[in-house]
Amino acid sequence: MKFGIHLPDAGRDPSREAIIETAITAESLGYSSVWSSDHIAWPDPATLHSKYPYADDNSGFPAAGSAWLDCIGTLQFVAGITDRVLLGTTVLILGYRGAVQQAKSWATLDHLSHGRSIMGVGVGWMKEEFDAIGMPWDQRGDRANETLDIFKSLFADGLSSYNGKWNSFDNIGFSPKPVNNHIPVWVGGHSNGAFKRTARYGDAFHAAFGSPSLLAEQWASVKSECNKIGRDISELELTSLFRLNFSGGNLEQGEIGGSNEEVIDQVGQYLEAGLEHAAFFVLGRGIEGRLEAISRFAEEIAPHFA
Repeated sequence: MKFGIHLPDAGRDPSREAIIETAITAESLGYSSVWSSDHIAWPDPATLHSKYPYADDNSGFPAAGSAWLDCIGTLQFVAGITDRVLLGTTVLILGYRGAVQQAKSWATLDHLSHGRSIMGVGVGWMKEEFDAIGMPWDQRGDRANETLDIFKSLFADGLSSYNGKWNSFDNIGFSPKPVNNHIPVWVGGHSNGAFKRTARYGDAFHAAFGSPSLLAEQWASVKSECNKIGRDISELELTSLFRLNFSGGNLEQGEIGGSNEEVIDQVGQYLEAGLEHAAFFVLGRGIEGRLEAISRFAEEIAPHFA
């Protein structure tokens, strides 16, 4: 199993120093990947009509005005201070930006990192944020699919043309292309639309904060959608985002934690469910506490899954 670390891109300390120290520590300790998440601007969570997927009362979502770095910008910065780790979004909301514009950002990241980017993508859950940035909320699943089709067109060799429902262009130049003319697509979400999108476009299904049984259930749904269109499931990986808390966790909410023995057992349950790559929000007291937990997992837990 492979492991990754979420960068401190939001909250109390999304500083240059914290980003650098976390990224360099993760790479030096042998982690496979580092991650950044995507939000731009939003109102007070208590006023939302939209429902945060991971807390019934929206209590788990940050207050309006909380610091949150741009995910692609963060990863472009980290590309310049690392050499090996993969650089992924968990997840970028496809509808927040124009398709051609974000294709340029992705291609830039992949070019500057020598092909290390992972395109973790989702359709979004907060209508109020779509409204705030002036982007359409309606048919966002179909719009996301069109964006992924546009990426394929732009990333292929030569000039690009596309004629879709919301976007069209003819014989435009787009360079540089991503390495290998492709960036791995990890599809996030927990709906039938997400499972279908994974089967059609994905290199991986990217779950978040689920129990081992829920992860296995979602993976079975992805397999079912692959069977419907003749996609070989062996071409895809099962991946997920978790919280890691050595002070104790709640596995039903995708929080791995407790003693070393408990954490090893919990990760083993996800391995049995088919998980191949786990990314962690590492909880700890300040940056030093998080770095200590990152080191502890790499040195005392990860070797059991080498």
